[in-house]
Amino acid sequence: MTSLAAPSRKALSRIACSRLQKELAEWQRNPPAGFKHRVTDNLQRWVIEVNGAPGTLYANEMYQLQVDFPEHYPMEAPQASFMIISALQSKLLVNLRVIFIPPAPMHPHIYSNGHICLDILYDSWSPAMTVSSICISILSMLSSATAKQRPADNDRYVKNCKSGRSPKETRWWFHDDKV
Repeated sequence: MTSLAAPSRKALSRIACSRLQKELAEWQRNPPAGFKHRVTDNLQRWVIEVNGAPGTLYANEMYQLQVDFPEHYPMEAPQASFMIISALQSKLLVNLRVIFIPPAPMHPHIYSNGHICLDILYDSWSPAMTVSSICISILSMLSSATAKQRPADNDRYVKNCKSGRSPKETRWWFHDDKV
């Protein structure tokens, strides 16, 4: 996502708050390997450091994943995107002593604006899934890549998203499970 500020959205339901607090406590006791939750005071938006798995194209690389939770989580899937910042935001972040956030990984299912084409974030979402299971799926997706490249329709898709369109508003076509 291009914005570091939380988008306008409804507050979490009581069920969503309870579920997220439980997931956060479990994460703190047993975090998934290769991930670190950046602590904030916003339960509705998590920022997670993703470290590329050893022996993969992304080994020793670190990315920032932003996960925004809807009002009715876990009945609705969260929105997960790799964080992207502009040069202006970068200058502001340096002045605030916040660490620079690198661009989204080059991957056939990750657009340059940070949007991720992964079925569990959309059509295949299940309330039984957790933030940890999302992270493991993303790391698996990264680890199985054989080439660092953008999706073939990257430029067109990113241009169509300029007005701040959410990836949840996209009708994804899940046709390639090889990468």
